[in-house]
Amino acid sequence: RLVVVCRRQIHVFSFPHTPRRLFTCETRDNPLGLCEVSPLPAADKHILCFPSHKTGAVQLLDLLTTESTTSQAPITVQAHQSELACLSINREGTLLATASSKGTLIRVWDTARRVQLAELRRGSDPATIFCINFSGDSDFLCCSSDKGTIHIFALKDTKLNRRSTTTSLCALSCLTESKMADHPQCCHLVAILRTKNIIHTICVDGTFHKYVFKADGCCNRESFDVFLDLCADDEF
Repeated sequence: RLVVVCRRQIHVFSFPHTPRRLFTCETRDNPLGLCEVSPLPAADKHILCFPSHKTGAVQLLDLLTTESTTSQAPITVQAHQSELACLSINREGTLLATASSKGTLIRVWDTARRVQLAELRRGSDPATIFCINFSGDSDFLCCSSDKGTIHIFALKDTKLNRRSTTTSLCALSCLTESKMADHPQCCHLVAILRTKNIIHTICVDGTFHKYVFKADGCCNRESFDVFLDLCADDEF
């Protein structure tokens, strides 16, 4: 499938052979282009998630069963009370992670039962969440924000998460927090959990960081590079 995200619509096309539009979904005003598709081809379901018409709600579609000729009641998750800021779905399409414009909490949902499984506290101060990603086995989840930090949460062995006095009993604070360099542009970053204990970050200033973290919360940078230094400007 090929998915095209517009501000108020999402178009789904057949792909790669003779692309044709299969159906169109109307969405809430979506200036951030929020939309995620579960990436595992062998999964039982291929879940497409995007902002629903109601504030803070996420609509779920199974691309394997949705057709232009069928009419189905929308399946939605009321994730937050304020506007959505970030979405993520795991490889199998079984878990959905959401963050609102407040940026203080990340909620994890079961896509089949549409129930909340976890509430993870990023911090008490409002923040802009740039990305949320699951590890390949869905044991961990990471998020980055404009605070210049990466938070890593344990989803299965939740005892690894440190408790905080600012969280409620159902909330989990981060397992570890990696502070990026004190550079204003370095706050805009993408974090990717490659394996159980390795996280890659790419910043808008062209820097690349590879971190290794342990279950005890210890986190060390293993490698660093600056992609923008690979060639001079006059070479373009």
